[in-house]
Amino acid sequence: VQLQASGGGLVQAGGSLRLSCAASGSIHVIDDMGWYRQAPGKQRELVASVTRSSITNYSDAVKGRFTISRDNANNTMYLQMNRLKSEDTAVYYCNAAVGGWDSRGIYFMDNYWGQGTQVTVSS
Repeated sequence: VQLQASGGGLVQAGGSLRLSCAASGSIHVIDDMGWYRQAPGKQRELVASVTRSSITNYSDAVKGRFTISRDNANNTMYLQMNRLKSEDTAVYYCNAAVGGWDSRGIYFMDNYWGQGTQVTVSS
């Protein structure tokens, strides 16, 4: 199973970006998904999460500005980021709890991370 994050970049304060996270591999079901971020010198923190039934949760820092969503049919998750601030600058990682079958035909449920995408907001 692989998670591929994309959509990061450089944007001015007040601007918008949309991140995507595509899951691929031997996938039967994807349970909870989430976006995390890690700024230089800081710990990784949860930004937003979404359940399979699209119940969402946001950190106070992004509530009202970011929107998380998912497309279960295409195993993809999104993060629409509006009114970006300089303090949003970080590497953003996607995370997903994935169930599937390994090469031996044994069912597994495990937690996976994407490779990270850099978001830089200039003030």
